[in-house]
Amino acid sequence: MTTQDATSSILAKRGSSALQMGPRKKASLSDPLVSHGRHFGRTVFALCNYPSLLTNGILRLEQMEDTPLENFSPEERREHRVFEELLDSYPGLLDRLKDGSDEEILHVGELIGKGAAGARGDDTKTLKSAVLDWISPKGEAIQPPLHRNSKIDRGFNHELTGSLLCPAGLDWNDPQTKEDLRSGEMLVCGDQWPIFLYAHYVYDHDDPWSSLLKSRLLVCAYKHIFTSPTYIATQVRFALSSSSVFSRTDTSTDSETFYHSLLDLLEDPEEFKEVDELLTWWNRQIFPTSSAAKKPISANSALSKIRQK
Repeated sequence: MTTQDATSSILAKRGSSALQMGPRKKASLSDPLVSHGRHFGRTVFALCNYPSLLTNGILRLEQMEDTPLENFSPEERREHRVFEELLDSYPGLLDRLKDGSDEEILHVGELIGKGAAGARGDDTKTLKSAVLDWISPKGEAIQPPLHRNSKIDRGFNHELTGSLLCPAGLDWNDPQTKEDLRSGEMLVCGDQWPIFLYAHYVYDHDDPWSSLLKSRLLVCAYKHIFTSPTYIATQVRFALSSSSVFSRTDTSTDSETFYHSLLDLLEDPEEFKEVDELLTWWNRQIFPTSSAAKKPISANSALSKIRQK
């Protein structure tokens, strides 16, 4: 949906999901909201149509005066959680939206979206080259060589990237599977997660949770960008693919379905135990010095005096 469509009828946007990438926007002047969008897109929700998120959120707040959030669909509840996180992260944003015109709401959304898209573009550009260093066999060069500035020879076209992108549960070493993936005879949907998400690239058919999102490749990319694991997984998957442009219409990568399918799992209350263990694992990888083995509190420090009370 274009900005013109939304401006003519803001209510019409209510029927579209905001938690999908919107159309590309022309760059606008710098604004603090652009910087905030870079942060929010990396750390809270990566693939989002921000004008829709804001217009839907404001309308939903009005509806919630008579209808509790629990009565909305799961997709609408998730969308509203993202909306509330955005409001909480930027003081004064709710007042600006409530006092602003329809055009102002759309403009704010475009500024935030510009920042998120810019950060995603920067990450895509830098990962394209860096990922080759992380997947190279130790002490060896990738054979045949992969170009750092072009992705046409990646994806299932190359033995190494193909083996990492191969959906968990399939055997990349099977000639027929490999041929079907390379020819496009076998289409890979976003919810068919690639083997590189798993530690040591090993998938346990009997325990699909085992080592999920714990691969060294993801940790390397996380430290490179420093953001949420689901966003990192989406970026690494794109970096390994042969696609040159990060687009919501690219059926070969199906990035939105991939991203949302991971979120569906991680936000499922029935998976709380596994998700909690996974987050603990990630904290230990990224912040090893903040684990259980802590240094003793310094004597006579302000903290020690507070603790003595």
